[in-house]
Amino acid sequence: MSEQNSSLPDLKVTLVQTNLHWEDATANRAMLEEKIFGISTPTDLIILPEMFTTGFTMNPAKMAEPMNLHTTRWMKQMAAQTGAVITGSVVIKEGDNYYNRLLWVSPDGEVDTYDKRHLFRMAKENEVYAGGDKKIIKELKGWKICPLICYDLRFPVWSRNVDLAYDLLIYVANWPQVRMYPWDSLLVARAIENQSYVIGVNRTGLDGNNIVHSGHSAVIDYSGKVIFREIDNEVIHQHTLSKTSLDEFRQRFPAYLDADRFEII
Repeated sequence: MSEQNSSLPDLKVTLVQTNLHWEDATANRAMLEEKIFGISTPTDLIILPEMFTTGFTMNPAKMAEPMNLHTTRWMKQMAAQTGAVITGSVVIKEGDNYYNRLLWVSPDGEVDTYDKRHLFRMAKENEVYAGGDKKIIKELKGWKICPLICYDLRFPVWSRNVDLAYDLLIYVANWPQVRMYPWDSLLVARAIENQSYVIGVNRTGLDGNNIVHSGHSAVIDYSGKVIFREIDNEVIHQHTLSKTSLDEFRQRFPAYLDADRFEII
C-alpha cells in the first residue's frame, strides 16, 4: 500500500438501530430526526436501516414516493445540518416501477442511489419491486465504501471486493429475528473474504406483519473480528474505523492478490 493511502484519516461512522412505525413515513422521519439531532459528537456517516420510512412493506403502491420529494429532501436537510453523509433505503417509484432504493446523500446535497439487486422472494418482494443491476462505490474522506441492502448479504459474488475496490462494505436491513444466525455469520464471512470492514444496520421491534426484529447491528473488522454488536435494544452507536490498520493488515496478509477473476453478466 502507498504511504498516501496509509495516511488517510479515520472514518467516524454512526449506526442507528431502531424500531420503526409501520407504513408511517411522517412518524419515522420525525423519530429519526430526533435521534439524529441527539448525536452529540461529529460523525462522517450516519447509517439508517432498510426501508426506514415504512418498515419492510410489500405495499409500494400506497407507500412509494418519487425521488426528490419528502424523504430525499429530508435526508438532504439532515446531511446539511449534521455535516455527515446519510444513507438508508426507502420505497421509491420511478416510471412504472417500484424500487427498494438506497439513497446516499452528502452534506452538499449530492444524491446517489443503489437499487436492491437481490429481492427477497420468500416475502414476494420480487413480485412488487424491480431489481437493480449495478453497485455503487462511494468515496468519503478517501475511503471507498460499497452500500448494499439486506438479502444481498447472502450472495457473496455480488459483494466481492475485486481489486480492493472498497474499504468498507455496508448492509442496511430489516432482517428478522428468526434468521439471526445467518445474519451474524454472513457479516463475518463477508469481512474475512473481502478483507474489508463490514457494517450491518438492522432494525428492532415488531413490524406490521407480526415479524420480530432483534437488531444485531454490527461493526466487523477486516479480519472478521466483531468489534461491536447490539442485540434487541434501540441504539445509536458511533465507531471510528482506522484506514492505517486496514492497510497494514492487507500488507501483512495479501490474500486479495490470489482472488479469482470473474465478471458478473
